[in-house]
Amino acid sequence: MADKNIAKKEKAIEIMKKMDIYKPYIKGFRESDKVCFFEGFGGFWIDQEPELHEKMKAIEEKHKCRVYAVTHEYTEFGELYDFLIVTDYPEEWDTLVYTEGNRHTAFAYVWNKDDDWCSEFGSVTVQSFGGGIRRIA
Repeated sequence: MADKNIAKKEKAIEIMKKMDIYKPYIKGFRESDKVCFFEGFGGFWIDQEPELHEKMKAIEEKHKCRVYAVTHEYTEFGELYDFLIVTDYPEEWDTLVYTEGNRHTAFAYVWNKDDDWCSEFGSVTVQSFGGGIRRIA
């Protein structure tokens, strides 16, 4: 089990590098298990937002996945938090992210804070810029 968790973490670091995420955020994840929460392209540590940090931990425990980044946006159907994840299934890892330039389609758990029933797993597209990411689709 520990080996799989280490492997998930290494895969997450590989994806974060592919997305060109700010190196100190990758270092914080690697060394201290800190996850970055992005508002627009700006980021800060998710543990600064206790409700969001608890939600992340609950998702990781329930679905045996590893969250490596979180984005946030307001849409016509609710306030969304996108938890970008590495699943528990190594056979899926090569398909967790598709990159074209600075756009990355990544597998995520999308939490609709306004209507939890509408929360789901799926793909989101994020754009990277200046070491940060934001969802664009």
